[in-house]
Amino acid sequence: MSENATYPGEKIASIEEYEAGYNAFDDGDMVRAATIGQKDIDKTTRTANINHPKNLSIPKVGDVVIGTVAAVMSSMIAVSIDYINGNPTTSKVECVCSTRNIRKRNIALVNDIAKLKILNHLNGTIHATIDESSLGILFTKCRKCGGKVVPMRDAIKCTECSWIDERKLSADFGKSDFVKLRE
Repeated sequence: MSENATYPGEKIASIEEYEAGYNAFDDGDMVRAATIGQKDIDKTTRTANINHPKNLSIPKVGDVVIGTVAAVMSSMIAVSIDYINGNPTTSKVECVCSTRNIRKRNIALVNDIAKLKILNHLNGTIHATIDESSLGILFTKCRKCGGKVVPMRDAIKCTECSWIDERKLSADFGKSDFVKLRE
């Protein structure tokens, strides 16, 4: 490989000199590579980028992502990102979303489809929020029988077993057109 070749996690530049660009992230001290590729330092825009032949999709701060809930913990959820700003991605990057300040028992369950907004990239982790009204769960099933659910104010109700459960629902909950389909 050439001298511009980088590996994931490798230091590219200092955050005092450059900002993280495509396929790069800020670890709080240094700009690091998020993927294997060629280092590209842009001195005019002061950004450090990694050019990858298959250009991975790493969401940027402010992007709206849609993904599948992979893990639910007491104060956060982990989401595998499937769409960035409505466009499909195959990189399967994960982000974490703090749920500590939301006053619901069940924010989400594993395999729910969630809509989040990217807050920042810290220590190689992508952090997101679910606090806005347009953000939240887009699709879920009954935790008891796996049946179809319908929204009831700030909860969901199963149409088969009548189980009522809390979720942090998106304003787009139940709409099937929440992503752009491939054309």
